[in-house]
Amino acid sequence: MLNEVDLSRADLNLLVIFEAVMRERNVGRAAARLNLTASAVSHGLGRLRRLLNDPLFLRTPKGVVPTDRAEELAVPIADILARIRGVVAMAEPFDPKTSTRRFIIGAPDGIAAVLARKVLEGIERAGPGVGIGLRQLMVGRSRLYDRVWDDLLQPLETREIDLAILPLKEVPARFAARVLYREDFVAVFREGHPFAAEPSLDHYCRLRHLLVSETADFFGFADDMLERLGRRREIAVTVPNFMIGLAVLAETDLIGAMPRHLAAIQCARFALVTAELPLPVEPWDICLVVPRSALMDAGTAWLYDAVFTSFRAAADADASASAPRD
Repeated sequence: MLNEVDLSRADLNLLVIFEAVMRERNVGRAAARLNLTASAVSHGLGRLRRLLNDPLFLRTPKGVVPTDRAEELAVPIADILARIRGVVAMAEPFDPKTSTRRFIIGAPDGIAAVLARKVLEGIERAGPGVGIGLRQLMVGRSRLYDRVWDDLLQPLETREIDLAILPLKEVPARFAARVLYREDFVAVFREGHPFAAEPSLDHYCRLRHLLVSETADFFGFADDMLERLGRRREIAVTVPNFMIGLAVLAETDLIGAMPRHLAAIQCARFALVTAELPLPVEPWDICLVVPRSALMDAGTAWLYDAVFTSFRAAADADASASAPRD
């Protein structure tokens, strides 16, 4: 029979210290986050190292890096702490009308710009004291169809962000998800651009293109589609986000592929126009995602519902306003 682990030697605060150091990668910053001294954090890490029989974090000139064992422990420890926080939160019911809690929502900028217009006003009405921080999430490369967005679920599991809004084809079972809308891409270019008169694939391939790529990778989803057709295009410029891309397109003869919903909101202010891409681009779901364990926290559960409800209400209002009148 296996010996039971002696939990009398364990201290929940050690897990909180582990989480802070894992997030900050720096003992001093972790101490500041926890309102402790650096000495207290270092002492706590020493106790945790002895308890788990692993160095956990190795010093470097710029801070600390986690060991393989620490990386393995990060997700289960985050889950344990989330469950405990949920239990504590249930003892003090969350009231959005009086709460001053701060939440962080992660999304790519092409989604965040759509989210900000349709959601933030609704959340402010429901929770006037609640603060919302938008954190940009971007992949390290530009191929949307290789499940690369799945990597961005990690900040949810480590509780760096409260919710994520991402284009996902599949959502792992440990997450709850709701589809906000369907998205695809359109061609975007300045008014008077010659592509408007001849929006063909041949013309598209002859043009010089702008690509949104945080890492300046010169290969995007459209290049993947073109490759399958035996075609290619010339990428002349890469930019790190869609809003910069819109500004550059407004001042050049470049053409870019942009999310349809973002283009509908932003193109008019940049004097840009759109056309359908001459490519077989499959639309995908934009999903609101949260760890199921985090929904035990009444505040996170409220935010999850509030974002979805606000977005759908704004989308319905937009649809009604654009519907033809008799």
